[in-house]
Amino acid sequence: MVAAVLAGLSLLSLLTCGYLAWGSRRGGAGEAPGNLLGEEPAAGAPRSQPHIIFILADDQGFRDVGYHGSEIRTPTLDKLAAEGVKLENYYVQPMCTPSRSQLITGKYQIHTGLQHSIIRPTQPNCLPLDNVTLPQKLKEVGYSTHMVGKWHLGFYRRECMPTQRGFDSFFGSLLGSGDYYTHFKCDSPGICGYDLYENDNAAWDHDNGIYSTQMYTQKVQQILASHDPRKPIFLYIAYQAVHSPLQAPGRYFEHYRSINNINRRRYAAMLACLDEAINNVTLALRKYGYYENSIIIYSSDNGGQPMAGGSNWPLRGSKGTYWEGGIRAVGFVHSPLLKNKGSVCKELVHITDWFPTLITLAEGQIDEDIQLDGYDVWETISEGRRSPRVDILHNIDPIYTKAKNGSWAAGYGIWNTAIQSAIRVNHWKLLTGNPGYSDWVPPQAFSNAGPNRWHNERVSWSAGKTVWLFNITADPYERVDLSARHPEVVKQLLRRLSQFNKTAVPVRYPPKDPRSNPKLNGGVWGPWFKEDEKKKKSDKSKGANKQKKSKNKKKAN
Repeated sequence: MVAAVLAGLSLLSLLTCGYLAWGSRRGGAGEAPGNLLGEEPAAGAPRSQPHIIFILADDQGFRDVGYHGSEIRTPTLDKLAAEGVKLENYYVQPMCTPSRSQLITGKYQIHTGLQHSIIRPTQPNCLPLDNVTLPQKLKEVGYSTHMVGKWHLGFYRRECMPTQRGFDSFFGSLLGSGDYYTHFKCDSPGICGYDLYENDNAAWDHDNGIYSTQMYTQKVQQILASHDPRKPIFLYIAYQAVHSPLQAPGRYFEHYRSINNINRRRYAAMLACLDEAINNVTLALRKYGYYENSIIIYSSDNGGQPMAGGSNWPLRGSKGTYWEGGIRAVGFVHSPLLKNKGSVCKELVHITDWFPTLITLAEGQIDEDIQLDGYDVWETISEGRRSPRVDILHNIDPIYTKAKNGSWAAGYGIWNTAIQSAIRVNHWKLLTGNPGYSDWVPPQAFSNAGPNRWHNERVSWSAGKTVWLFNITADPYERVDLSARHPEVVKQLLRRLSQFNKTAVPVRYPPKDPRSNPKLNGGVWGPWFKEDEKKKKSDKSKGANKQKKSKNKKKAN
């Protein structure tokens, strides 16, 4: 009986909205001038290396796309996905920095030291400089590399900036969030600054009060218009939307006046604007001769945040958690180069897989000494073959708040279950420690004017519980914990966690640095750590050590 119920639960209902012709949308989210339909590609046959366009949305919930049954209209995303390959077993990380770091390095967080939380604006921290990045590898094989949008991988030193990590150009924000119009961000009272950059300098000249989704799209169009489509380009578009603060131009609210919940209504307007922006990016690819030799990848960076309007229904949990609602993402690939267009991929795919997949497609080489956690999944996506991936380390965070009742005993002497961790092996998923907010938030939770948790479905676990086991294939909504029923499976996954943990590097999560205050940097968030200061300090410490040694020698004499 249980097996039948679980099998029934595994059938996700994917409702597909009607598609809108590319030319029937009215402009707004960065629309290029002129008629963009029917344009012939630029003269000259395209090179074998494809143009790569990676679009990363911010905080988009699993349900928040038309083909997952959302009330929010996303005709562009629906059409691109329907004509491409939908990724319906696709995983990211539960927060911004972790997903972005794994995309750009192909490595799990435990192998970069970024396994705890996110990089805060005031922390002297960034993606470790000894990690080779995706744009650096693509530049090696002749790609022009450009980034537009949100960085959120640290900036305390100039060496951490996007232009120093492989991008030929950068236009966007360094922090994790900020005002969509003014581009100001306050990290705490009195610690506020401007956060819009062009390459390595504050982009004051671009501060015209333009909504960031539209502004970023206009920048993408400019890049495409000025580049030669006969030469390969890597374009990383990391939109700020639909992350809080919840802001959108007024006209995008037109279809959503009936949504009483103000956060959901604003979120819907933001997503509608994002959908239109991606339509205009696609039109620009066609107009300027890139489309026929392009690969468009769309992904959210983590699950939605219900308190900020996002919905992950019917999945459990939300952004910031290791329940499916925090890590199972909207994703698809759209390309004329796909062999099985119009299909659904249910094979296991993780955000680290894009690094080796795209480098291989670009005819690049992956150095043997780079120990990647990602796999080349192009044949899985394009041809429907089995995925080379059989497991995913969702994370091991040794400094997250420990579960009070966790212990080595609860982990059969294999693992301390007080530690927050999550792993997927084939059909099985194991969580330990404190996985985070675990409610299911159905659509009716957004029916009232304000947040209402009375509609949420909750589970009160027995006191002291620190281990959960689910068969995700049969029970994607994580409703039936099987840890007591299958202790041998629990032990196997705990051993796998222990094996991964032996390869982990120390956590990088330094305390805030008062020198990061934008007031000390012309009112701008930006690099504050000076290399010469570091040298002076090291010289002073060396001098002090010499003095101590000489004193010690005198005392010895």
